[in-house]
Amino acid sequence: MKSLGRILLAFSAVLLAIGAWIHTSAFNKMSAAVANSDLIPFAAKSLKILWLEDSVVLLVLTIVFGVIAALPSAATRWVILLLALIPAATAALVYYFVGSFIAGHLLLTAAVAAILGGLQYPTANRS
Repeated sequence: MKSLGRILLAFSAVLLAIGAWIHTSAFNKMSAAVANSDLIPFAAKSLKILWLEDSVVLLVLTIVFGVIAALPSAATRWVILLLALIPAATAALVYYFVGSFIAGHLLLTAAVAAILGGLQYPTANRS
């Protein structure tokens, strides 16, 4: 197991943790905007759920990538590459719906770091 892969996964975990913190810290502003909107209650509550759900996904990926970086035998290359699709797909959605925005850049960078890190891992659990 090459240490570069572990460093890249740890870097991805740090970026995702920062993203989760930023996203969660904006929840109150988003909630106030929703309260001042004319959204129907179901849509307003759904938006709040989806907002926090995104933060939870980032935190879970932070933990998973951090654990894999610390314990390389915890996952294989393919597991890491599949997990890296989550921030990559989310970045694509951010770019499509919002455009060039810091969240998309952060998610894309985290995904690329995880993909490059994952490619350093063996194809089977041999670490």
